[in-house]
Amino acid sequence: MESVENKSARADRILGLLEQAHPDAHCELDYGTDFQLLVAVILSAQCTDKRVNIVTEKLFAEYGKPEDFAVMPQEKLETLIRSCGFFRAKARSIISASTDIVERFGGKVPRTMDELLSLRGVGRKTANVMLSVAFGESAIAVDTHVFRLSHRLGLSDKPTPEGVENDLTKEINLEMRSKAHHLLIFHGRYVCHSRNPECDKCNVTEFCNYIKG
Repeated sequence: MESVENKSARADRILGLLEQAHPDAHCELDYGTDFQLLVAVILSAQCTDKRVNIVTEKLFAEYGKPEDFAVMPQEKLETLIRSCGFFRAKARSIISASTDIVERFGGKVPRTMDELLSLRGVGRKTANVMLSVAFGESAIAVDTHVFRLSHRLGLSDKPTPEGVENDLTKEINLEMRSKAHHLLIFHGRYVCHSRNPECDKCNVTEFCNYIKG
């Protein structure tokens, strides 16, 4: 079994190469406030950031605060976010989280993992995105891209997102974790697709289990 030290060295090398390939890696969701980011992240599950941005441009022009969503009929929100997919579940999550934010946190998005996870409709991935992107904490959110690349590049073999998160947290330096999240997402989104990855465009193939068969 490969040691944590060796995996850390592998992670450093991979991330250095990915930073060369994607120097502008960043969160591609459009938002104006911490709360709007929370809504956008909830909407982004099984949906492209491009589609979410189209929906939220209109949504946030009229409804941008937790107080707006806490009192919104679910059917109305479902109509507004329908094109994002899974709109019923997402509407429930947004309304529930908004209600909790208004009633329990004075209308402000909480800033700790435990408090974020206490919001109805907010899971660990969403909480980690908020900690990393909104609040500048060193956190790694494991979405489908991060999960896939972690396995392909030998950074983790764990079968669950939380297991992958634990491995990455051990292997990646504290100050690099938030950046690593964006680098892995960018590479997964634009090069290392789930199906038909563009291996000819990849600069980390030397580490890749997928290309090795």
